[in-house]
Amino acid sequence: MTMILIGQYDSPFVRRVGIALTLYGLPFKQQPWSVFGDPDKIRPYNPLVRVPTLVLADGSSLIESHSILDYLDNLAPAGERLFPAAEPARHLALKVAALATGMAEKTVSLFYEKRLHDAVSDIWVQRCRQQIGGVLDVLEAERAAKPTPHWFGERIGHADIAVTVALRFLNDAHPGLFDLKQYPALHAHWQRHEALPAFQAIQQAFKPSA
Repeated sequence: MTMILIGQYDSPFVRRVGIALTLYGLPFKQQPWSVFGDPDKIRPYNPLVRVPTLVLADGSSLIESHSILDYLDNLAPAGERLFPAAEPARHLALKVAALATGMAEKTVSLFYEKRLHDAVSDIWVQRCRQQIGGVLDVLEAERAAKPTPHWFGERIGHADIAVTVALRFLNDAHPGLFDLKQYPALHAHWQRHEALPAFQAIQQAFKPSA
């Protein structure tokens, strides 16, 4: 049985897993179920009804993007893993990926605050916006200090993927909220990686749910 990735590629969390699977050359099938439109299809594989969910060849399931990526990394030879195995490179890459993923989570939270609530909390909206802007500032400073094509050198890694998909999602879900050209190092990073074949293959236009 081929692995099955459940979720749609307009989710940055599903997309980062799909890109990693593609870069690793692991065969998989995407099942583009939505947590809003297809909850009964997802529930047997993930009782939280969240994506991404990865169904393995033996029929068991993995949930949450970080856990899935940890599993995929363990399938790869040590020198080819998308998270470094040795310190301090490992924790530095984990931090960048965590910042990018956290920013994506805040982007989701802000989207649903505006879309699902009749009375939008201005305090919550401002808090999310400040958190997203704070991450952009930190990541911009870190990326500007690195002249290499990828965040941590000549090889692409999970940090590159996480940042790229988070920026794409922010731009798609909240057009105009932040002018990403005001973050030139991040903008260049995003554009460079979006042009790579794996990123081109694993993408879709943003489709608002609910």
